[in-house]
Amino acid sequence: MEELSHWINGKHVKGTSGRFADVMNPATGEVQAKVPLASKAELDAAVADAAAAQPAWAAMNPQRRARVMMRFVDLLNRDMDKLAEALSREHGKTIPDAKGDVVRGLEVVEFCIGAPHHLKGEFTDSAGPGIDMYSLRQPLGVAAGITPFNFPAMIPMWKMAPALVCGNAFILKPSERDPSVPLMLAELLKEAGLPDGVLQVINGDKESVDAILDNPTIAGVGFVGSTPIAQYIYARGCENGKRVQCFGGAKNHMIIMPDADLDQAADALVGAGYGAAGERCMAISVAVPVGEETADRLIEKLVPKVEALKIGPYTAGNDVDFGPVVTAAAKANIERLVQTGIDQGAELVVDGRDFKLQGYEDGYFVGAHLFDRVTTDMDIYKTEIFGPVLSTVRAKTYEEAIGYAMDHEYGNGTAIFTRDGDTARDFANRINIGMVGINVPIPVPLAYHTFGGWKKSGFGDLNQHGPDAFRFYTRTKTVTARWPSGIKEGGEFTIPVME
Repeated sequence: MEELSHWINGKHVKGTSGRFADVMNPATGEVQAKVPLASKAELDAAVADAAAAQPAWAAMNPQRRARVMMRFVDLLNRDMDKLAEALSREHGKTIPDAKGDVVRGLEVVEFCIGAPHHLKGEFTDSAGPGIDMYSLRQPLGVAAGITPFNFPAMIPMWKMAPALVCGNAFILKPSERDPSVPLMLAELLKEAGLPDGVLQVINGDKESVDAILDNPTIAGVGFVGSTPIAQYIYARGCENGKRVQCFGGAKNHMIIMPDADLDQAADALVGAGYGAAGERCMAISVAVPVGEETADRLIEKLVPKVEALKIGPYTAGNDVDFGPVVTAAAKANIERLVQTGIDQGAELVVDGRDFKLQGYEDGYFVGAHLFDRVTTDMDIYKTEIFGPVLSTVRAKTYEEAIGYAMDHEYGNGTAIFTRDGDTARDFANRINIGMVGINVPIPVPLAYHTFGGWKKSGFGDLNQHGPDAFRFYTRTKTVTARWPSGIKEGGEFTIPVME
């Protein structure tokens, strides 16, 4: 059986803790590798090496650091098929979806090529007699990223590319469920010219996470995962004086107005609700049709589309719609919540409970489920299911529909489908959610805008990628400079003011 490694100082290094986690094949339920789980001592040693490597990297001018990212983009495109296959093998995504995972990360790397522009400071000439003022954006030093299983290529690149191009060293703690792609990314960055030690990939569990949060050298931490863990990391990291950004759970609503193109809305719901087996923080998991007629027509269009979804392993071809969920525990939790929905009175319109895939009976496949007449007190409405389950909550009016989204504790993403510009504009302006789609079902911003949710979906003042990433991974230093023309005697004892 393959034994994976850490990536330390530019090479693969075996773990020394003696602890390992199984890396599963979700399609078969078989253990395909084991990954070492780092001890606090291993993590601290890697951080010390990163801190030693960082000053020389930071001293390299931004254009040269950006050229490393340029070469990294070329290598990502070169190895796209290899990366996608490794991702699918450990996560279960289809190959096209796995390639999308890589490309969404690659786009952030492309944005980071513009670092020389984004790292420019401000300058004021003659702020006072013979005085100039200017600001510098300087790296934090050593930063860290704790990333989830559901996007093992994209989110590590969202974290490490901006951090590195800003001149930081970076500690990546990827999910232990699908660690191969992050290790492959590290190899490509070395090939692209990144100096050894500047990127360390440390596999681990809670012990490694706590070591990151408590290590005094690490100045900034980024996290993506569930809300309870996001709250824990945010609180502990801030308590230790770190800059922290954490992104948590979601329950994304899509409002369908009576004037919407229902064929377009139904297609959007199926893709956004069931793609990647629903294991996306931006998945649409709640459909909110406005009016009984709209709801009846929408359900009528959804049912055959949901029933026709093709579920299978990534090896079955590119026409598979989605694959297995990531673990047996995830499958059991989804099935428990589906039963809870039935017990609490929701109408299960499409029942995927009996789904079996011949030859893959031990895999973690979950059939597609569609609920109707869900109410806000039900567990399937309140909880992030993270599976192929779409709930329909019927609203009588637009105000009732928007209220559902606004009152929910999560505020990651939302969407509205309508032909009416006034309604769309009102929705975009009033909704208390971080990312909004208008006739767009999964409103993930492009790399040059920022990604981040509100309410219990996001903790911290700065978002991921886009301009916020350069702000998060740098500190601003302001310099006031005067070059006197001659020697002046005597001290000044009053606070300086503009003359």
